[in-house]
Amino acid sequence: MSDVRQGFQTRLRSISRKRARFERGYVGKVGRDGLIVFKPRRRMPIIPLRGLLYLVLGFVFFKAVVLAHLGSVTYEERIALLAEGSHVEQAGALVMQPDPLTLIMARYLAPVLR
Repeated sequence: MSDVRQGFQTRLRSISRKRARFERGYVGKVGRDGLIVFKPRRRMPIIPLRGLLYLVLGFVFFKAVVLAHLGSVTYEERIALLAEGSHVEQAGALVMQPDPLTLIMARYLAPVLR
């Protein structure tokens, strides 16, 4: 009798887990045989990668615009001035260092901004 109860408890736990997954949403699809199959929705990542990529590209574009507008000499002087400041300003100077992509974009933007 205890084996039957153990099997029943196992099935109940399995059903509870499935219900918990379906509470976050589900998708129903009709198979080739006409049977409707429901599957739980996939969880989306906490930080969307596409949004993070757009943020990084936007920041690189911002650095390129500033570099093209100020010129490389003035831009380097201002970064050197930032590097002498507090810890936050030093971190800002590190982030604002021109990378290769920024330099390429600034080269194309310079004639447009002048």
